[in-house]
Amino acid sequence: MLALDGIKVLDLSRQSPGPFCTMLLGDFGADVLVVEAPPQFVSRGRGAPPPAADTEGARRRAHQSVARNKRSIVLNLREEAARAVFYRLCEDADVVVEGFRPGVVARLGVDYETVSKLNPRIVYCSLSGYGQTGPYHDLVGHDIDYISIGGALGSIGRPGQPPAIPHNLLADFAGGGLLSAFAITTALLARAHTGRGQYLDMAMTDGVLYLQASATAGVLLGGEPPSRGGGSLSGGSPHYDTYETADGKWLAFGAIEPYFWEHLCEAVGREDFKPLQHNASRHAEVREHFQRTFKQKTRDRWFAELRSIELCVAPVYTLDEALNDEHNRARQMVLEFDDPRAGKVRHVGIGPKLSDTPGTVRRLAPLAGEHTDEVLATLGYDAKSIAELRKRGVIG
Repeated sequence: MLALDGIKVLDLSRQSPGPFCTMLLGDFGADVLVVEAPPQFVSRGRGAPPPAADTEGARRRAHQSVARNKRSIVLNLREEAARAVFYRLCEDADVVVEGFRPGVVARLGVDYETVSKLNPRIVYCSLSGYGQTGPYHDLVGHDIDYISIGGALGSIGRPGQPPAIPHNLLADFAGGGLLSAFAITTALLARAHTGRGQYLDMAMTDGVLYLQASATAGVLLGGEPPSRGGGSLSGGSPHYDTYETADGKWLAFGAIEPYFWEHLCEAVGREDFKPLQHNASRHAEVREHFQRTFKQKTRDRWFAELRSIELCVAPVYTLDEALNDEHNRARQMVLEFDDPRAGKVRHVGIGPKLSDTPGTVRRLAPLAGEHTDEVLATLGYDAKSIAELRKRGVIG
C-alpha cells in the first residue's frame, strides 16, 4: 500500500512548480494524469518533459524525474469536445492542479467554479506567482521575481555586492511545488472530515514569505531585516561561512553552538579564538587565519580529517558531486532503472522516508499522449469515436 493510493490527480500544469508538486503526489501513490496540450499550443518550460520524437528525445524525457509516476493524455481544451472529456475525468477525480496565469482556466471553462459543480469533492489547486488576488496578481514573473517580492533575494549574498541569485529552488520548488503538495494533502485530509473539496489559491510569493517564518518574527517585532552577508547565519560571522581550500574548492562550517566553535578553533590551532565567536571587532583577524589555514590542504582531505570530530563541516559540492556522494547514495537519493526505450535511466531519489508506506517510482515519464486512447476507453469512447476526435484535432 502507498499513502496516496486511490487518489486521482488531473495535472494541467506546465512550468516547474506544478510538475514537481504532482511528482511528490505521484511518488506516494497518487494516480497522476497529465493533461497536455497539442504540440502547436505548447511553450515548454523546465518542468515539462521534452517530446520524444526520436531516441534521444525518448532518453531525455525518461530522465525527467518531475514527470515520473504519471500518465499522459493530450486534449485541446479550446475545443468543446475536449472539455467534455475533461469534465468526465473530473467527475471521478480527487485533485486538479493548474499553473496558468489567473483567468486562463476560466476562459478555457475548466476553472474551479465549473469543475466543483460537477464534483463538489474536488480539491482544486491554482499555483501562480502572485496568487489570484492582490495588486500584482496579473503580473508575469519567474522565481527571481517571486523571491524579490517575497523578501528573500535581498538578503542573499555578500556585503556591498549585488544580490546572489540562487537556482530556482526557493519560489518554484519550495514555496510553490512543495507547499502546494502539502496544501493538497491537507485539503484531502479535511475532506475526509467534511465531505467537501475546496479551492487552493497558492502564490509563490506567499510561499517565499512563509518559508521565512523565523526571520519575519524579528522584523515584525521592530528589528532590522536580514542583510546580505551581515547576519550570523548569512556569512556575517566566521563561525558560519565557507572557506576556499588548496584545490580551489570550498568547505562549509556551521559552528553555531559554543562547543562546535571551540572544536573549530582547536582544529585550526588557535584555542585563543574561543572567546571571540561573537566579538565582531576581532572577526577580521579570525577570518583571515581561517582563510589562510584552509588553503593549506584540499577540500576532501580537510573533510576526511575533520568529520571524525564533533564539528559542523561539509564539503561544498557541485550537483554532480552530490549525486555521487557516499552518504547520498546510501540514503538512496539516486535511483536507477532500465527503460525499454531509453536504456539505463537514473533519477533523484525520494526525500521523505516513510517506514510503513514509502514512496516508489512505478513508471518513468510517459510520452505525450501515450495514454490518451487508454483513458478515453475507460470513459466509454470506442475506437471509432477516438479516431474521429483525433482527426478533428481534439485529442493527440
